[in-house]
Amino acid sequence: MTQDPFVAHRGLLFTVAYEMLGSAAEAEDVVQESWLRWADVDRARVRDPRSYLIRIVTRQTLNRLRTVSRRREEYVGEWLPEPLLTTPDVAEDVELAESVSIAMLTVLETLGPTERAVFVLREVFELSYGEIAEAVGKSAATVRQVARRAREHVAARRPRVRVSRAEQAVVVERFLTALRTGRVQELMEVMAPDVVLVTDGGGIVPAALAPIHGVEAVAPVLARANRTVAAFDTWPVWLNGEPAGRIEMDGEPSAISVVVEDGRVTRIHVVRNPRKLTRLDTPAELVR
Repeated sequence: MTQDPFVAHRGLLFTVAYEMLGSAAEAEDVVQESWLRWADVDRARVRDPRSYLIRIVTRQTLNRLRTVSRRREEYVGEWLPEPLLTTPDVAEDVELAESVSIAMLTVLETLGPTERAVFVLREVFELSYGEIAEAVGKSAATVRQVARRAREHVAARRPRVRVSRAEQAVVVERFLTALRTGRVQELMEVMAPDVVLVTDGGGIVPAALAPIHGVEAVAPVLARANRTVAAFDTWPVWLNGEPAGRIEMDGEPSAISVVVEDGRVTRIHVVRNPRKLTRLDTPAELVR
């Protein structure tokens, strides 16, 4: 029996929705809604199932984005994407790994819904302007303009220097070791002077409500972490296609990802909101 195209492309559809939403839970809902719509489609009239399914998912995601955008305006503290445990082989597709990184998803969050959809579909999944136009309900000429603006917006905010995954892993290991020991000097040595710390507790667990800037301010905050609980541990994991870390404080997990430039950590993202930490045990399927 021939496999249903929706089943064959399910990992791709989840990845599309996740990149646009930054939330695995929301992405799963979108994929389910898209399945219900696909069930009513006359398959004989679908020439390119992959493109057709991406259009369905994009439309559902745009509807969802407009809803969650309002909800995120009321979010307590800083909002960070939901981290996903991944296998090292996701990093073999460099462009995919960069596009799903926490740092990139945070940048994409600064785009409007249509800009984000156009950027993801064009730059990551390489759809034609015509296909994207059908998906977002705009003309191809308008989509070209939106794509150009989105590229410029992202280029101005993404990490300035790409580092190899091997270099990232080395710096992450040093950083996690310093974090585990709680020594301020070791932390300061692995971080850049202008490092920024962003934490997401969602109003559920303690977290800074605004970013903390500068190594002199960030290092003491991180050093205190293992002195506020009875049990504190860190270890390296792969999150969103890149080396990252998992922290456990009295058995409660947190996810930590960093941006590395010139051998030092320049940005730290810590997700503590327990509602966003349900996918740290089973690797997610991210494909394009």
